[in-house]
Amino acid sequence: MSTVATLPLRAPALTGYKPFWAKRFGPAPYLPMSRAEMEALGWDSCDVVIVTGDAYVDHPSFGMAVIGRVLEAQGFRVGIIAQPDWHSSEPFKALGRPNLFWGVTAGNMDSLINRYTADRKIRSDDAYTPGDVAGKRPDRAAIVYSQRCREAYKDVPILLGGIEGSLRRIAHYDYWSDTVRRSIVVDSKCDLLLYGNAERALVEIAHRLARREPVGQITDVRGTAFVRRTAAPGWREIDSTEVDRPGRVDALSSPYQTTAERAAAQGSHCDATKTEAAGADPTSAAAQKGLEKPIALIRPDHARSVIRLPSYEQVRRDPVLYAHANRVLHLETNPGNARALVQAHGEGRSARDVWINPPPVPLTSAEMDHIFDLPYARNPHPRYADERGRHDGATRIPAWEMIRFSVNIMRGCFGGCTFCSITEHEGRIIQSRSEDSIVREVEAMRDKVQGFTGVVSDLGGPTANMYRLGCRDPAIEAVCRKPSCVYPGICPNLRTDHDPLIRVYRRVRQLPGVKKVLIGSGLRYDLAVRSPAYVKELVQHHVGGYLKIAPEHTEQGPLSKMMKPGIGDYERFRQLFDRFSAEAGKQQYLIPYFIAAHPGTSDQDMLQLALWLKRNGFRADQVQAFYPSPMATATTMYHTGVNPLKGVHRDGRGERVDTVKGERRRRLHKAFLRWHDPANWPLLRQALKDMGRHDLIGSGKHHLIPAWQPAGSPAYQSPRRKNSSPAASPRKLQKQELPARTQPAPGRILTQHTGLPPRRST
Repeated sequence: MSTVATLPLRAPALTGYKPFWAKRFGPAPYLPMSRAEMEALGWDSCDVVIVTGDAYVDHPSFGMAVIGRVLEAQGFRVGIIAQPDWHSSEPFKALGRPNLFWGVTAGNMDSLINRYTADRKIRSDDAYTPGDVAGKRPDRAAIVYSQRCREAYKDVPILLGGIEGSLRRIAHYDYWSDTVRRSIVVDSKCDLLLYGNAERALVEIAHRLARREPVGQITDVRGTAFVRRTAAPGWREIDSTEVDRPGRVDALSSPYQTTAERAAAQGSHCDATKTEAAGADPTSAAAQKGLEKPIALIRPDHARSVIRLPSYEQVRRDPVLYAHANRVLHLETNPGNARALVQAHGEGRSARDVWINPPPVPLTSAEMDHIFDLPYARNPHPRYADERGRHDGATRIPAWEMIRFSVNIMRGCFGGCTFCSITEHEGRIIQSRSEDSIVREVEAMRDKVQGFTGVVSDLGGPTANMYRLGCRDPAIEAVCRKPSCVYPGICPNLRTDHDPLIRVYRRVRQLPGVKKVLIGSGLRYDLAVRSPAYVKELVQHHVGGYLKIAPEHTEQGPLSKMMKPGIGDYERFRQLFDRFSAEAGKQQYLIPYFIAAHPGTSDQDMLQLALWLKRNGFRADQVQAFYPSPMATATTMYHTGVNPLKGVHRDGRGERVDTVKGERRRRLHKAFLRWHDPANWPLLRQALKDMGRHDLIGSGKHHLIPAWQPAGSPAYQSPRRKNSSPAASPRKLQKQELPARTQPAPGRILTQHTGLPPRRST
């Protein structure tokens, strides 16, 4: 049974609306990208035109396809303008004037992360573009596309969505310009921003616009943000310092206490009549406890309360207030108890508020099934095919090929990793599909997708093994404000039963025509070890020789800033992995992911990680450096040097975070991950000397790097005769010391990274 079905939140079902009149046209084979396609469908116009920074792939892993098909199912005629030339507004007029609104998205990835590496260098490829060609979308594509849409048809409402807009809904630190930028609602001049999973909000707004309701009056939809120039009547405004006060250490209240229990703990009552009957001033007990209000007023009606964050001008100038605003934002992300947020932008006559409504109500399993059962073609639009209808060479879209034979079974993540954007975008409540819906998609893929060989490349989502996991008690879930359900340990109220997922795996791999089901999504190994039966099923039937896993680090300092489990959980999982692999008579390997230069990581931490890698025989092929994405908690640490997880204070009681900035130090941290690469030895050699660790330089097994450079490498330095063995010439030593590129020893594997952010957005 889905956990979201019992949440104390109500919302109209996606299928509960009366279809728009244009439903008579029926579903299109592909959403049209030209006037000729519209005419072939019998359309004279589009009700909605979606502008996207990705090539149009009609597959449920691509946002524009999901949004387009969901609106089509409601009866609206939807057209697609994919990767338009943004230098003028003419390409945005290709499908004519939309009857209802523009839908604008930068694409499945943030346009800046898509174009620039973590070191701010321009990428040479774009996996969401035919031919893997870079440069087909502008920087800050959501803003640029919105401006061009406004130029094309000034009076048409603009609804902005996608991860680029979602992660910029308040004033945010921008890594690429090293500044704090305004909310994207202000910069894009959109009418509404839809953040998070937008289907529910989009369907409601589309029907209201179809009823000719002015877009400026649509201010009550959850999961939306907009600009407001006047105060909202009937709303109680709360200063954010009442929610989380900078400079004061507050005891954390248990999310499992009732309001009455909290009141009793503070010497008060929930019922003000009891206090008055006792002849006491209702505010006296609270005042003695240092509170400004009686406990009965501390939890007002959430539906009519809005929290005022520090203004854009304040957070731009003051890192402490920036950290405070980010902390409050993350406290207000649970749909069950989140309140609206407001943040002022500008001063004087130019002042206006960015208003952010609470997050959307999560989708039920029935609604998830409805979305994924829509008639997707599961292929790129025919525009991208060659004359033979093939998608290869210059028409090849790498991102589609990566997920071509995969199936998304759930959404959301309750891990709360500080460097990750999934929780901020998809939410922490898991939204799962039914078994039948998953099986239907696999069967459709088997029967309709050209090139299917019987191998399902993935059954997963943001994480591989959170399917149908959630809080045991919906009442607790509705009031919980914990940023993670699995850190610092797994919450006792979290269900960790993997049996539903095991049933899905077994049912899919038993389908006729399915030879193998692989798991390609990132695995939460701390959850997996709670279910040895799941690990056995996974290892013996669903690993194709290699399994990705993300310990991220070995040292507690950086792990505590990431909100990741200790390396002990990884070791327990590795033991189960090796045991079940041996039982099946298989030689299989783990591929661990590690992050360099994460906030809170010292040079000593990276040294210890390098020593762990060498002891365990790991040689990283490519490494991933920390990438400060907007709105992430780790990005706040990077920008402010403050740890918002421990509270934000001005008086020294808060925790300062060592942030890894500057090209040399970032290169050093990456070099520790690639300790085996001779090109890194000069940098590591000097760093070890500076750290007083000369004992790690030499040719022994206990040394990290040699004291010499091999022939043919930069800064070649021949080893001294006394350090060379009689039978080892410099050329032989070179062969022995260079990183292996062939098959690893049993139980070990080269860590391989593609350079593209992984699917879990971390």
